[in-house]
Amino acid sequence: MYQQMIFVNLPVNDLDASKKFFTELGYTINPQFSNEQAASVVISDTIVAMLLTKPFYATFTKKEIADATKTSEVLVCLSAQSRAEVDELVGKAVAAGGTETGPTQDHGFMYGRVFDDLDGHTWEVMWMDPAAVQG
Repeated sequence: MYQQMIFVNLPVNDLDASKKFFTELGYTINPQFSNEQAASVVISDTIVAMLLTKPFYATFTKKEIADATKTSEVLVCLSAQSRAEVDELVGKAVAAGGTETGPTQDHGFMYGRVFDDLDGHTWEVMWMDPAAVQG
């Protein structure tokens, strides 16, 4: 069966700093789709974050590029396999220079935390009890 992919394109101020940030979270850079203007961050087999310098990002849109430190332009939510994985990823993000930007959400069957990356893009990390998903 075909697995549809998602490529999240994000404008960044400092490509090298952003690459370092995401590799410190445990993700890899795909050199085949990376250069001095872009970095392809492999999050999973079906999720890729494309980090684009702002001048390069501007070639894809006629709209003004949002300053994600001041304006919310997207909320990216990643699933986690456990509460511990949520805490681990957010801990890595904060240690790498990100900012935890909201309270921990603990609903028993669902647990999540949120951080902003170096450019202010918001990433939610969420675990949900598989039994709750089953009904």
